[in-house]
Amino acid sequence: MMIALFLPLAIGPWQIVLVVLVVLLLFGGRKIPELMRGLGSGIKEFKDASKDENEESTHVEDKK
Repeated sequence: MMIALFLPLAIGPWQIVLVVLVVLLLFGGRKIPELMRGLGSGIKEFKDASKDENEESTHVEDKK
């Protein structure tokens, strides 16, 4: 019964193709590399910040 609730949320190949086409139409081919570069740098900054936070919390726990 619960599976039927989540079935419409499953992402298939046609949904991915549709999303890619919509992104191409909205941003054009020249803007996409710039958008992906910005997304990649944002993810890298997030990972670095979370790693720094883990290191700081480990040092605080060690001092206790």
